[in-house]
Amino acid sequence: MGLFTKKPIHSLLQDANDGEHSLKRSLSAGNLIALGIGAIIGAGLFVRTAAAAANNAGPSVTLGFVVAAIGCAFAGLCYAEFASMIPIAGSAYTYSYATMGELVAWIIGWDLVLEYAVGAATVGIAWSEYLNKLLEMFGLRVPYEWSHSPFESLTDAAGVHHGMMNVPALFIIFMLSLLLIKGTKESAVVNGIIVISKVAIVILFIVLGWGYMQPANHTPYIPPASTITDAQGVTHNYGGIWGILGAAGVVFFAFIGFDAVSTAAQEAKNPKKDMPIGILGSLVICTVLYILFAHVLTGVANVNDFRTVGKEASVAYAIKTYMAGYGWLANMVTVAILFGFSSVILVMLMGQSRVFYSMSKDGLVPKLFSDLHPKYSTPYKSNLVFLVLVGGFAAFIPGDIVGDMTSIGTLFAFILVCAGVWILRITNPEIQRQFKVPLVPVVSILGIVVCGAMIAGLGWTNWARLGGWLIIGLVIYFGYSRKHSKLKTD
Repeated sequence: MGLFTKKPIHSLLQDANDGEHSLKRSLSAGNLIALGIGAIIGAGLFVRTAAAAANNAGPSVTLGFVVAAIGCAFAGLCYAEFASMIPIAGSAYTYSYATMGELVAWIIGWDLVLEYAVGAATVGIAWSEYLNKLLEMFGLRVPYEWSHSPFESLTDAAGVHHGMMNVPALFIIFMLSLLLIKGTKESAVVNGIIVISKVAIVILFIVLGWGYMQPANHTPYIPPASTITDAQGVTHNYGGIWGILGAAGVVFFAFIGFDAVSTAAQEAKNPKKDMPIGILGSLVICTVLYILFAHVLTGVANVNDFRTVGKEASVAYAIKTYMAGYGWLANMVTVAILFGFSSVILVMLMGQSRVFYSMSKDGLVPKLFSDLHPKYSTPYKSNLVFLVLVGGFAAFIPGDIVGDMTSIGTLFAFILVCAGVWILRITNPEIQRQFKVPLVPVVSILGIVVCGAMIAGLGWTNWARLGGWLIIGLVIYFGYSRKHSKLKTD
């Protein structure tokens, strides 16, 4: 057996119906759309939008969203074909195993830790920021030392404050991990309620904020090309085409919800019908809301705000500072965002545990990742392991760093999925596809090119982090996974 041995499609489909060892099919198309929206509308909209405007594109961050949405559309079509054809938990990992072989599957499975686990940590950190905004309404606040990582510091009139541990971020990840252990259906119901509330708040901000936009904040819409250095000492391309591509790479973090839907394929009631609806439906709805929201936010507040006093909890800051009489909206936004971030973390933690569930079933990671709870039929041991991993990232690493790591991990996964659809059309044209991507290989090639351009825009520091992460993964693969692979031992 070589490094590029593929897992047969019939074996994948057999795994989906593995009796008592199979995940429970309890999610409808509506549940899946809600899961997608729950993951998409979150930190990317309420936090990463301001970060991309400040460090990359200014008001043309909206064009970054357009570029990101185009890349997502190509990748989303490919995900929809795979999910309707191979309705198995595991997302891009499973698809890569069937099309490009075990080594590539391992690489993408390991890369998905960046997408889901590190992504959940990013949103946990943003949840901590908005929790402090909520507490300020009551004259309270979690001390800086206990709501920031050891790599962050703040200088004010009282002196220099150094972060020690982000306790609120760790707390929310702990609570949501326990909810996931309870059950996927229960988690989906909670998520559905949260999604309705935060979509309503997003629409309310767009409608009310439209009248408070200042033309000067959108001038020039595309800033001239230059470079700036952020608080962590990282240099970014600002303005021009590279600034827009960099912004697209940063806010791409916001679009990973629709591929998180694909990780729940094995829990969908009718995956061949429901998966394309869930993936593409959530993507279309959220793309429209994203572009409108980013346009209003950058029109209400200016770029310098997002670099300084408005860097944390930027939406609440913009409302309180520039929308007189709407302090109540800022408070509602803060509460809705806290709930909204919770749903994002929930979906990401679920996606991560399902990817490692599939990898464990294949023998590439230890059996404990596929052990199901005797009562709830959820991979509870996997949830507990990622509680420790994600909690560690959230408690001790700054949000900007883990956010960009998530984006580059996501883009890398999307490139492999786009390539996988093209490969499988050539190698297995006979497989039934209830949903087919139009114009293959054109769509696949465009997806690879657009996602590759956004990776280029993220800069060398993120390339280095991805490279280092993949080296660690390869050490684990050759040290453990290759020896324990069930495809080689069966």
